[in-house]
Amino acid sequence: MTDLTDQGMKTRRRVLGDAHVNRAEAAKTAFDAPFQHMITDAAWAHVWSRDTISLRERSMLTIALLAGLGNDHELAMHIRATRNTGASESDVLEALLHVAIYAGVPRANHAIKIAKDTFAAMAQEEQP
Repeated sequence: MTDLTDQGMKTRRRVLGDAHVNRAEAAKTAFDAPFQHMITDAAWAHVWSRDTISLRERSMLTIALLAGLGNDHELAMHIRATRNTGASESDVLEALLHVAIYAGVPRANHAIKIAKDTFAAMAQEEQP
């Protein structure tokens, strides 16, 4: 691994958690390994590892972009990551209110449902 890849994996694990990254790495095949390497270097090392804004802010930006583009699977994953980024449920709602204005009410409405379901599942997982 290169230093860039090492940094990307470190940030990816910090944001998404070891369990998620371990599952993704275990599912990686020869077919998608180049793609996984690219997103580790580009997204996680080049973008998420920058120190110009906080992980909380990056999380909110990412959630808004994913919701606005209708990337629902990735949206739920990044809502789960808020437990590691410091973005609160209120932060997520603020991001989704922006989605309603700038990307459309239907996108925001669907994203809010995903967020509610994801936060509810996260709360259930935290129950003893």
